[in-house]
Parts: sequence; C-alpha cells; structure tokens
Amino acid sequence: MKTLLLALALSLSAACRSQSPADDSLVWRSLFDGETTRGWRGFKRSDVPAGWQVQDGTLARLDQAGDLITVDTFTDFVLELEWKISEGGNSGIFFHVTEDHDYVWESGPELQVLDNEAHENGLDPRTSAGSNYALHAPPRDVTRAPGEWNQVRLEVRDGRVSHHLNGHHLFTYELGSPEWEALVAASKFGSMPGYGRAGSGHIALQDHGDDVWFRNLRIAEW
Repeated sequence: MKTLLLALALSLSAACRSQSPADDSLVWRSLFDGETTRGWRGFKRSDVPAGWQVQDGTLARLDQAGDLITVDTFTDFVLELEWKISEGGNSGIFFHVTEDHDYVWESGPELQVLDNEAHENGLDPRTSAGSNYALHAPPRDVTRAPGEWNQVRLEVRDGRVSHHLNGHHLFTYELGSPEWEALVAASKFGSMPGYGRAGSGHIALQDHGDDVWFRNLRIAEW
C-alpha cells in the first residue's frame, strides 16, 4: 500500500512538473531595460503617463497615471518579474488585456499585488496578493513585507494559467473551464462578456492609486 501511494505521489509530482517548461528551454527577452519606458505605453494612449517613472532601475508608479500596458501583445508565455508595494498599497498584473473596454480588468485576468497586512483586500484570500483576483485564492500567504521584493512567475499556455509567488506554486486554473465559468458567473466579472476570453493581449501594470515598483521584467513565449 505504501509503495502504491508513493508511486501515485511521484506520478502526480511528475505531471505537475511537466506543465511547467524547463527554464533552459525558454528564450527570454526583457520587458524593461532599467533605464527607459521603451516597450510600454498608457492604456488607450500612445505615450507613457508621467506618473510612471524609471527610478533606480525600477519601473515605478509614483503619481496619478492610469494603467500601463506593453506595446506588444502575447498569447502563451512565461512572465517573470519582481514587485514591491508601498504600505497599505494595491496594484495588479494583468494579461490578455484588450482596449475594447474602459478598464484593463474588463478583459484581462489579474494577479493581485497587495500589502496583505494593511489593505482590506488582504482579509479575503481571493483578493489577497498572488490571487487570481476575486476568483482563485492562494493556499497561504507567502508575501514579503511592504518595501521588500516579491518574485512572480506567471505561466499561460493553452488556457492553463499558473501563479507562482516567491518560489511557491500557488494554483493553476483553466480559462473557459466549467469551474472557471462558474466562478466568473458568481463574481462581478459575470456582467463583463469580454472578461478572460480574448486569448491574446497586452500585459498591464495597474495604477490603483498607490506607489508600486517593478523590476527584472522578462518574458518567454511558447
């Protein structure tokens, strides 16, 4: 019996690993050169809002600005970056964002960026840091304190999305699956027909009114 259970555990572990590509097979490119905002623009704008600035090698939201999006669009990819948030702060990382709507969150799913301890959204795991905002909760809080860097890895492939934070795999979900459809229908996104359905789009960094910093942004496409 113990042998059978061990075999099943090893099989499941291998299956989980097979869903993530080996890093040595990926071709990475930088999304931020540490010196300019090249490759980025404001949502529904051709320029970068002044509130987004390059500060000490980081891409930082330091004043009222609006959301920032990549010039390029992406379908299947691995995104890695680091973020740190101001005390009590709130922000987010979105993907498959289109400009057919008024806000990035009407189309793009969000990986939440948050000070869990000091922001009210931290009280609900479904809206805490690392969550698929309002839909999927991290199994535990693995964030670091405001002012410290948190490492994100976001994997998107054939509709399967995996959130990783500070070296921990948080969860995997599938866009368009029955489970996902039920969660969306029961949330505020149920009234947004374009939410999570584009299949391709921009990556966005959110201006939620709080200072936030990003660095070491890179992406590899499948």
